[in-house]
Amino acid sequence: MVRALRRAVPAALAGILLTVLIAVAGSLLGPSWQPRPYEPVPPATADTSVPSSRPLPSVGTYPTTTERAPLELAPGVEVTVRTTAPVGAPGPVPAVVFLHGAGSHTSEGFAEQARDLASAGIVAVVPDKRMDTYSTAHRDYVASAADYHRSIEVAASLPGVDPDRIGIYAESEGAYIAPVLAAEYEEVDFVVLVSAPVVPPRQQAAYAVHTYLGATGVPPALFRLIPRAFGGEFPFGVLGYADFDPQPYQQRLTQPLLVVYGTADNSMPHAQGAAQLIGDAAVAGNQEVTVRFYAGANHGIRHGSITDPLVPGFTEDLSRWINGLPGTAQAEPQVAGDLPNQHIWAEAPPRPIALLSGDLLVVSHVLPPLTLLIGAVLGMVAMVRSARLGRLRREVDVSGKVSSAVGGRRHNRLIPVYLAAAAVLAAATWYVWINYVLDIAGLATTYQQDHAISFGGYEAENQVAGAAAFALGVALFAWYRQVRLGARYGLLARTAAAAVAAGTLGLLLLASYWSGFPTLGWAG
Repeated sequence: MVRALRRAVPAALAGILLTVLIAVAGSLLGPSWQPRPYEPVPPATADTSVPSSRPLPSVGTYPTTTERAPLELAPGVEVTVRTTAPVGAPGPVPAVVFLHGAGSHTSEGFAEQARDLASAGIVAVVPDKRMDTYSTAHRDYVASAADYHRSIEVAASLPGVDPDRIGIYAESEGAYIAPVLAAEYEEVDFVVLVSAPVVPPRQQAAYAVHTYLGATGVPPALFRLIPRAFGGEFPFGVLGYADFDPQPYQQRLTQPLLVVYGTADNSMPHAQGAAQLIGDAAVAGNQEVTVRFYAGANHGIRHGSITDPLVPGFTEDLSRWINGLPGTAQAEPQVAGDLPNQHIWAEAPPRPIALLSGDLLVVSHVLPPLTLLIGAVLGMVAMVRSARLGRLRREVDVSGKVSSAVGGRRHNRLIPVYLAAAAVLAAATWYVWINYVLDIAGLATTYQQDHAISFGGYEAENQVAGAAAFALGVALFAWYRQVRLGARYGLLARTAAAAVAAGTLGLLLLASYWSGFPTLGWAG
C-alpha cells in the first residue's frame, strides 16, 4: 500500500503541475482585455422631435406609388431600383437614396421607411446592393460608393425631384460607405446615418462582442476572446476591410448630417459615435449635425425583431428634418433623446503575438492535431509490428535490430493508456469548447441569458480540459520514471509517443489560450 502511494503521489503531483502550467501559459501567451470606461453625456432633452419654423407635411399626408426598374452598374451587372414616391405632393420634392447594411441587400429593404417618407412628400429610392463584389472575406467600401452613386443619378433624373435636395440614408455597415459617397460626390446634399459604426470594423466588432457577452452574462475569462480573436491579422488576407477607417471621409462631410441611434443597440458605440461625428464634421467646418437617441430601440430602430414596426416618432422626426432643410440643419437641441448606455470605449484591441496572428494562426492550430494524428498512426504501426514479432516487451529500432528493457525491467504498459486518454480528452475539450462558443453566440445575438449554458458549459469545458492535462502530466511522468529506471524503447515507439504527447500538449495550450481553463484566477 505504501509502495503504491509512493508511486501514485508523484505522478498525481506531476499531473496537477502540468495542468497549472498550461493554464498559466494560456493566460500569458495572449493579450488581456481591459477597455477604458466611457461616460456618456446626457442629452439636453428626451424629446426627439425636430422643430421647424414653417409648416411641414407629416407622415401619412400623401398616398404613395411604387415602381421598380433595372439599373446597370457594370457590363453584365444589373440591379433593381425600387422608387416610392408621393402622389399629389407639390414639387419639386427631396429624394433619399438608401444604402444597405450587412443584414440586407435587396431593393425590398427599408419598405417601412420608404413608405413613410414618401407619404410625407419625399421620394425614396432603394437599390439592390451589388453582391458580385461583396462577400464575408472581401469588401470594398470605396467601390460600393461608386455603385450607389449610380442610384443618386437615377434619383436626380426622376420627375418632380429637386436635384439640389438629394440625400442618402445609410444604416449600419452602409455608414462606412456613406461618408465616402458624400465626400467624393457633390450631388449628395444631406446625409442620414442610422446605427453608424463610425470606428473601423475591427474596433466595432470588439466593442460589440464585449457588450453582447456582458449582456449575456459569461465567466470573466471569456472576455479574453476579444483581443485574441479581433486583435491580430486575419489569415490569407481575408477581412482586409477590418481596418477600413471611415474617419478621414467623415472629416470631409460638409453636408447637413442627421445621426440616429437606438439606446438598446448593443452592437454600436452610439455615444462615442455621435460625439465623434460631431467632431469629425467640425474638422470640415460643418456645425450642421443633429443627433437623436431613441429609447429602447435596437440596431434597426425597432423595439423587437426586423418584422416589428419602427419605434414611434422615428420616421416623423426623419421626414421633418429632411423636409425642413436647410432650416432644420441646426435643429435645437443638437443632441436629444434617451441616455446612451455605452460604458466602454470602442477602441483597437491589443495584438496577439505573431505566432497566433495572420497565416501563422492557421499553422499553430493545424500543427497540433496533425502531430497527434501522425503519432496515433505511428503508434498503431508500432503495435502491429510488435504483435508480429510476438514480443510484447520489445520494440524495433530504426536499424531493424531488436532491443529489450535494460536490467530485466518491464515497460509500464499504462503509459500508452495515459497518453491515449489525454489525447481523447484534449479532442473532447475542443468539441465541448466549440459547441459552447456557438451556444453563447446564439444567446448573445438573441439577447437571452441562460446561466446553465454560460457557466455550466464553461465549467464542463474546464473539467474535460483539466482531466486531459492531468492525464498527460501523469503519462509524461511515468515515461520519465521508466527511462530513469533503465527501460529502453525503440525509435518508432519513442517517435509515436512523443508525437502524441506534443500534439496533445499543443491542443491543450491552444484551448487554454482561448478559454482560460481551468478556473485558477487567470482570467486574462
